[in-house]
Amino acid sequence: MRLTLSIFTARNIGTLLVGALASLAWSQQPRIVCIEPCVIREPQRGPNFLAIALLRWYDANQAASFKVGMNPNGLAFDGANMWVVNYSSNNVMKLAANDGALLGTFNVGTQPYAAAFDGANMWVVNYVSNTVTKLRASDGALLGTFNVGTAPRSVAFDGANMWVVNYTSNNVTKLRASDGAVLGTFNVGTNPRDVAFDGTNIWVVNDGSNNVMKLRTIDGAVVNTFNVGANTGLAFDGTNMWVASDETNTVIKLRASDGAVLGTFNVGTHPLSLAFDGNNVWVTNSGSNTVTKLRASDGILLGTFNVGDFPFGVAFDGANVWVTNSNGGTVSKL
Repeated sequence: MRLTLSIFTARNIGTLLVGALASLAWSQQPRIVCIEPCVIREPQRGPNFLAIALLRWYDANQAASFKVGMNPNGLAFDGANMWVVNYSSNNVMKLAANDGALLGTFNVGTQPYAAAFDGANMWVVNYVSNTVTKLRASDGALLGTFNVGTAPRSVAFDGANMWVVNYTSNNVTKLRASDGAVLGTFNVGTNPRDVAFDGTNIWVVNDGSNNVMKLRTIDGAVVNTFNVGANTGLAFDGTNMWVASDETNTVIKLRASDGAVLGTFNVGTHPLSLAFDGNNVWVTNSGSNTVTKLRASDGILLGTFNVGDFPFGVAFDGANVWVTNSNGGTVSKL
């Protein structure tokens, strides 16, 4: 878009640039305030300046790799930092998202598996201890340790409560986030592996039952069960739920409102975890040491990227995608 201005000053130019960038960031159809007389031409195809400003105008690549603990599995972002769950080190590491600098290492329970952020605190499920550890995100201070079911495997936040899937006891535990009080334990399928919140309901993947269950958050009642085959991970894209199928090397897109299958898409070998970046779904492929990027709108393959040994967890920090490489003891930042 070209503007021809009769009168301009440095201050006018600065105001126009700031206004234009703000419009690009917050509106699908930018408005330009023009100092008359001016000529406004139709927009031409060109670079996405907002994407350039966010340093995301290029295709994903392994920009950096950081050494962490032994067998990193889960990942969670707290708005500024990435938390890495080290399964065999019995701790979590807090890394600055901008440069990967280590900001702290905090002991948790035995064989921690996954983590979730509640807006102020980080919750870590401890697979062997059968507990959940609550850490203050600002400084890693221990705020509490709470008993749950047997072999807790994953955790999700619904805006008020934490939901923990217990792999061996075949149930989910609902904890009040403010104080860790148990609000309920609800039976699900066999060997639940992952959990996600869709804004209204909780979704659980049951690896042993080859299905996905949708639970009402208010009371844990089962809303519906969807048979989708053996599955491992879950991610919500704002409208749909994406499920990773370890046995078929695919991901399945379900409409969250009714569970209708909208598509099945090929990925790498033994997909485990998924993350949504606002436009795309990222899938870790533990058997092929890659990450697959799918366009969320239609499942089109946008890229396959090499990472470390046995990629496990994946999370988005607002600009970059992070992947834990469980066998390599590293995290990759894409």
